Amino acid sequence: MEQLLFADGRWLRVLLPMYVVWALLWWFRPRLRQLATRSGLGGGRKAPGRAAVAYSSIVRARQSAQTATPTVRRLVSALRLVVVALVLLAVMRPQTGRALTEVTTEGIDIVLVIDTSGSMRALDLDAHERSLSRRRDRLEVAKGVVETFIGRRPNDRIGLVVFGEEAFTQCPLTLDHGIAATFLEQLEIGMAGDATAIGSAVGVATRRLVDSEAESKVAVLLTDGRSNAGALTPLRAAEAAAALGVKLYTIGVGTRGQAPIVVETRFGPRVVYEDVEIDEDTLRQMATVTGGVYFRPKRLRGWKRSTSGSTSSRRRRSRRSRTWSTRSASPGWSRRPCFCSCSKSCCSIRV
Repeated sequence: MEQLLFADGRWLRVLLPMYVVWALLWWFRPRLRQLATRSGLGGGRKAPGRAAVAYSSIVRARQSAQTATPTVRRLVSALRLVVVALVLLAVMRPQTGRALTEVTTEGIDIVLVIDTSGSMRALDLDAHERSLSRRRDRLEVAKGVVETFIGRRPNDRIGLVVFGEEAFTQCPLTLDHGIAATFLEQLEIGMAGDATAIGSAVGVATRRLVDSEAESKVAVLLTDGRSNAGALTPLRAAEAAAALGVKLYTIGVGTRGQAPIVVETRFGPRVVYEDVEIDEDTLRQMATVTGGVYFRPKRLRGWKRSTSGSTSSRRRRSRRSRTWSTRSASPGWSRRPCFCSCSKSCCSIRV
């Protein structure tokens, strides 16, 4: 945030009191003259034997046109006050801008891979809510947990990959967690298709992490089904991630047994129960190949512990960020060059 600063602020203590005294004297000058006239000071007494008016009659004096000389004099004096105030302000050299700030933090790079396929419509994670109308679907629960996860990691770069039948980058790796939360809020079921391409999603996440300079590169996969789309198999994608130094933590989304799902029929919305099918063996193998861990939380509280524990033991790399800027003088005075550069980019790249 830009602030107004004075390079020579020491003159403010000396010149400001003098200016205030001078302005007050100018403001009360007419009253001071009246007091001096009444008290007989300043030549206010009339000389004996001399007429007060230079005319034999005051009729012509009353008929003479009124001039604007007093008003013009007051206006000139007021402009004089303004000019002097501006000169004093210029002497103090006002400047605006930002100074160089250098912040050193420790963090890791994390890409969150979120499933948005049609099976995420299930209403089994809010089991404490008896009424199905008050329950949230799996994606809404996942978004809430991920948002909390992002808020607890202020020094880590966070990225988002969304997948269904296709996989694409929703948000690249960034330290601006506000932007990441905004992109997270925009996730919708079916935005990438109704199928599940786990291998393609892991491949996109690995591509995002391959150029990272962090010592720890982590991908967290959240899915609720089996891979039934995409040319790249999940195990092949996990092996490629392990070869590139990316650790994969997998989380199975959903309870065991059957889950209620709201479907649209000819007669309106209807709740049906479907079996929860999560390919746990494949998710566990993917995590093992890369050195990660597989989680299958039963409740929402277990979800939060799973996301928190997935990256708590990773090695952290010191990251130094700089913000370059210089203070520039106000218009009319010497200007200094500005080296401010903004390299932030928030884009949605489809792969």
